[in-house]
Amino acid sequence: MEIIDELKNALYQYYLDFILILPKFFAAIIVSLVFLAIIRVTQKKITGYLTVKMEDNLLTNFINSFFPALSFLIAFLLFLYIMGFGGITKSIMGTAGVSAIVIGFAFKDIGENFLAGVILAFNRPFRLGDTIKSNDVEGNIVEMSLRDTHIKTFDGKDVYVPNGQILKNPLYNYTIDGFLRKEFVIGVDYGTDVDKARSIILNVLKDAKGVIQERKPPLTLVNHLSSSTLNIKSLYWIDTINTSLSYFDVHTNLIKNCLLKLAEAEISTPGDIVEVKNYNGNSIVLKGIS
Repeated sequence: MEIIDELKNALYQYYLDFILILPKFFAAIIVSLVFLAIIRVTQKKITGYLTVKMEDNLLTNFINSFFPALSFLIAFLLFLYIMGFGGITKSIMGTAGVSAIVIGFAFKDIGENFLAGVILAFNRPFRLGDTIKSNDVEGNIVEMSLRDTHIKTFDGKDVYVPNGQILKNPLYNYTIDGFLRKEFVIGVDYGTDVDKARSIILNVLKDAKGVIQERKPPLTLVNHLSSSTLNIKSLYWIDTINTSLSYFDVHTNLIKNCLLKLAEAEISTPGDIVEVKNYNGNSIVLKGIS
């Protein structure tokens, strides 16, 4: 009978403890849910503001990727604290600090890439769609996550570059200001009226669709005196924000039209000239030449 009485007393005590802890439990649940709701509303307002202010969703997507996990962790610790488990909360935070140090050493590269991603998201050296070059990777920005940056190369490859690599190495952004300079070289025959040839090429550049004229006008100059030709370099700028025209089409049409206009003006664009010298006086037979 004594065992049964002790069991009843223990169960009754558990019941009383349960009744006493219920208010704290419901209060902790309500406070945690309210906190999560406030964080969710705040997140929506922040992302909405950034969506309006920013030209792309790079920073918005980055914030949305880690904001929910961070808010849930804080809500869980808040729940434990209200329940009266402040000591456990401090232990968890202390253990988390030690674990962070251990994990930081074990996963140094992951932590480095995460911090680099945070810096890149707020520093914003590029936007979605920008054409960049990092080390040997060159292409357009598709997306940036907590760990890496997704780049689409010009030949269709999807390359995921660690954020730490982008942050630590020189980054070439070809399109951030909307201007990108391109060039090509055409060789003309020696004896050609250089000013006339330059004028013909410059007129083609000025009449070309897709070439910037006012802010950064095109120009031509004598680039190099080769063994066979006098090389004229053409420099022009394109608007990278305007995606209605392909750079490849603009570049191809410029070269084609320059060659056409030079041919109409009877200006020769010869290939390499090979000079053959005969030092021993023997006859030289060239086969295949009529």
